[in-house]
Amino acid sequence: MNVTEQMLNVAEDAKSASRTLARLSSAVKNELLQNMAQALLNATETLIEETDKDLIAAREAGLAPAMVDRLALDAQRIRGMADGLCEVADLPDPVGEVTGMWRRPNDLQIGRMRIPLGVIGIVYESRPNVTADAAGLCLKSGNAVILRGGKEAIHSNLAIGRILQSQLERMRLPAAALQVIETTDRNAVLELLKLEEQIDLVIPRGGESLIRFVSEHSRIPVIKHYKGVCHTFVDASADYEQAEKICINAKVQRPGVCNAMETLLIHQDIAETFVPRITNAMRARGVELRGCEITREFAENIPPATEDDWYAEYLDLTLAVRVVGNVNEAIDHIRNYGSLHTEVIITRDYEHSQQFLREVNSSVVMVNASSRFADGNKFGLGAEIGISTTKLHSFGPMGLEDLTTRKFIVLGDGQVRS
Repeated sequence: MNVTEQMLNVAEDAKSASRTLARLSSAVKNELLQNMAQALLNATETLIEETDKDLIAAREAGLAPAMVDRLALDAQRIRGMADGLCEVADLPDPVGEVTGMWRRPNDLQIGRMRIPLGVIGIVYESRPNVTADAAGLCLKSGNAVILRGGKEAIHSNLAIGRILQSQLERMRLPAAALQVIETTDRNAVLELLKLEEQIDLVIPRGGESLIRFVSEHSRIPVIKHYKGVCHTFVDASADYEQAEKICINAKVQRPGVCNAMETLLIHQDIAETFVPRITNAMRARGVELRGCEITREFAENIPPATEDDWYAEYLDLTLAVRVVGNVNEAIDHIRNYGSLHTEVIITRDYEHSQQFLREVNSSVVMVNASSRFADGNKFGLGAEIGISTTKLHSFGPMGLEDLTTRKFIVLGDGQVRS
């Protein structure tokens, strides 16, 4: 069987399974997710053994340390995956929810009911926890899911998929409701992207090249999780200690993820004092800096930032720093160079905070908090399917409701149209 036939069979099986999932009660779906969570915990040792295979290959391939970190599974991260599944189980089930009813002059009652999308294909790179996160959200929202991870995490992804699939079989539910593509052949992705009759939505998660590849080749609607060029603007009124703490966390805690800060903007009125403070703090933590001319006046030995640096998603311990004249210049910079992901203002000026919230048009806009909180789990959505930087059909961290659509329901009593 060639790859075209394999992918068609996978998609056909998923479509068939989606009909069963759409009819499941909330209680059954919740039990399934809780069983999956426990199964992951029970298999912690096995998962660590499998991820070690991926880590060895990644280091041999010369991947950057931050990228290797994205592949790693340890007991804490496995616990995090399990907790994410349990949190999704605890969330209200959106399927079947009627969002408003109204009565027409002829006494017809019109409403809208949430229903699953059907079959969701997820193409992603690196982070193996996406396998569990995406599976949990898709299954709870009544969707079948086809998961195609990157070759760099193939052992971890397949192991997680087998563990989760075993719980479907245990509860006599169709195993095809959750399928992890076993081949790393890129042609498998191309074939999946042609199957618009079987797959209802594709969500790519990864680098810009992957998202462009999927968008350009897909016949299926795509929700893009574009790159995270996240900004933090330190306003003139900012508390220095708070600003330093937030900036360090946003850049250093996990630099290889999409909600890490990539560009730091600093108000010119505090540049003389805050630039040396924050650049020294960053350097002490191994961050490589690039700066504008004013930044370089107040901090020694910083290479000049190029135009490309303002667009860059480094995903590493690298940071571009720019001094701006005021909040308007900060907003203009974000409009010109941002990716509609996450932007932060650190300020004690209420009017500036409200202007920033109103005028910055990214999917997540924050006041006095680290960009690292731009995460479905931290927002109370349970795990997240991704952070959409596309305004249709979802924008920002995607939870259960974002994996449903709405149909109209009409309740009548014999009405006919004249």
